[in-house]
Amino acid sequence: MTTDFTPRLRNTEKNREIFDPVRKKYVALTPEEWVRQQFVHFLVADLQVPLSLIGVEIVIPFHGRNLRADVVVYSRNARPLLLAECKAGDVKITPQTFMQVAGYNLTLQVPWLVASNGEKLYCCVFNEASAQYDFVTRMPSYSEMTTRI
Repeated sequence: MTTDFTPRLRNTEKNREIFDPVRKKYVALTPEEWVRQQFVHFLVADLQVPLSLIGVEIVIPFHGRNLRADVVVYSRNARPLLLAECKAGDVKITPQTFMQVAGYNLTLQVPWLVASNGEKLYCCVFNEASAQYDFVTRMPSYSEMTTRI
């Protein structure tokens, strides 16, 4: 991911906060939020994803529960393209992490899945021929993401 991430931070009486350009507000700066904001910056700065087509902490109804997807990238016609799960930097990305994001994807049906802890980033794409997800060695640009819809 991008190394030149310079977020807007502030201190309040209760905690330290980071500005989320997607939600257009300051939110509590947790280790997971740091990774989420770093990933959003990477999407916009490196992959040319329009900020207006990114959703953060999107509610996904699933079997009577509301789950929250960390980051969702949409096509220009509002179809979800990419679903990302962000973990704190000290949390390992495991097969269970991908099970979590794949579970969210039962509802969204996106072609691209990502899991990141800020240090490690794993991306996979749905392979229609095998009906499975294949890991890729690099993240796709926004224009490459849209070729899968």
